[in-house]
Amino acid sequence: MTRGCARTRPDRKAGSAMRRFLRDNGLSITLIAFFLVFLGGQFVTGYRVENQDRLAHGEAELSVGSYASSGHFIEATFENWESEFLQMGFYVLATALLFQRGSAESRDPDNPDGEPAEVMANAPWPVKRGGLVLKLYENSLAIAFLAFFLAAFFLHLWGGSRAFSAEQIAHGEPAVSTIEFLGTSQFWFESFQNWQSEFLAVAALVLLSIVLRQKNSPESKPVEAPHSETGG
Repeated sequence: MTRGCARTRPDRKAGSAMRRFLRDNGLSITLIAFFLVFLGGQFVTGYRVENQDRLAHGEAELSVGSYASSGHFIEATFENWESEFLQMGFYVLATALLFQRGSAESRDPDNPDGEPAEVMANAPWPVKRGGLVLKLYENSLAIAFLAFFLAAFFLHLWGGSRAFSAEQIAHGEPAVSTIEFLGTSQFWFESFQNWQSEFLAVAALVLLSIVLRQKNSPESKPVEAPHSETGG
């Protein structure tokens, strides 16, 4: 009996570690899982839409691999990523510089810096290093979002130029280069239609968090907090 129990202890420890890992990372795991599901759904439905359009124009259907590298899929994917990273990057910077009294998404305008923080023993190494390294680290979140935005912007531009050129050719018109596509109304229409919705969603979050609550969410003030209180 004793030997049997001893053999089960590693399994129990492994199970406990896995449950702890899932608990500690449940938010990111869930978000990534939904992202993959919806990206897969976009790919399948986009593949069908593109081939239906090609058949309607008397063109050959694309294979799955060809569609994955097509302008249709690349443009549709990265024009959305572009707007999301623009939204989050701008939001990170805006909340560092601007205020909205009463919002859970804002610092308190009467105490913008909060309480001075002590350097902890387990602080990230750039904090201990100081100087230029610390300055970059202090702005690393906004820098990362800017880099992601620029990458998505150029991939949207590249994929969009390929999709636009394919449509032009199908209608007996000349293709365009990537730079030429940058100057078209089509490219900026695609960008602006996404950008406006992202900023509307963020504005709604900032303003609604003044008067509405979601218990246990760090994006909300405590349920009992007055509307005039600022910060989560």
